[in-house]
Formats: sequence, C-alpha cells, structure tokens
Amino acid sequence: MKRDEIVKYWIDISDRDLPVMESLFNDGHYSWSLYIGHLILEKTLKAYLAKNKEVAIPHIHHLLKLAKMAELELTEDQENFLLEVTTFNILTRYPDYKESFRKKATESYAEDYIKRIKEFRQWLIKKIER
Repeated sequence: MKRDEIVKYWIDISDRDLPVMESLFNDGHYSWSLYIGHLILEKTLKAYLAKNKEVAIPHIHHLLKLAKMAELELTEDQENFLLEVTTFNILTRYPDYKESFRKKATESYAEDYIKRIKEFRQWLIKKIER
C-alpha cells in the first residue's frame, strides 16, 4: 500500500469505531466506551505516524509512545491526557483491574473523556490533512 492508502486505512477504521464508542456510552457501558476511545486515538495516531514517518506501523498500544515515534509536538497536558487514556486499554481488559476501573468510569467521567478523545482526534486529523 502507498502511504496515503495506509493513512486512509487507519482513519477509516478509527471512523468506524466512533459510533461504537458512542453506543456503548449511551447504553451505560462507560468503561468499555473508554476502551474503544483508546482504540480510536491509537488508530488515529497510527495514521499520523504513517503520514509523517516512513516506518512500519508498530503493534503497540501506548499512545504517548506512538506520538513520540511520530514526533508529534504535544503540550504537557496532552501528554498527560494520552497517558491517562492509555490506561483505559489495560484497565478494561484485565479482570483484576476491570472492577475498580468500572467504578471509576462513571457517566460524568466517561462523558468528559469521550469529549476530550473526540477533540484530540479532530486536532490530530487536521494535522494529518495539512
């Protein structure tokens, strides 16, 4: 695949996850909606990486590491945000963390992070489209 096709691939599969995240949230599955939010940002960061670097897309899930690989300039707040969202990947998948994260992921907590995930994604897509 050509670089623009790879970028499009990652954006397209990220696009498909948006309604899944929203549906899970609307059905009260807040922790799972945040897990999908993590995947959305992971895929969008991989699109940014593909756009800006000639590297094979790594099979990693750590959002800040992906951003650094892509040499994405971030504020400290953005870095902290990516670190927090990265935890959604772990906390939702493993039984020993799942219950405590489910309690933390209240409706208001999830609503706030979903809003921020969407905003970060849009910011990143604008950078990709330049």
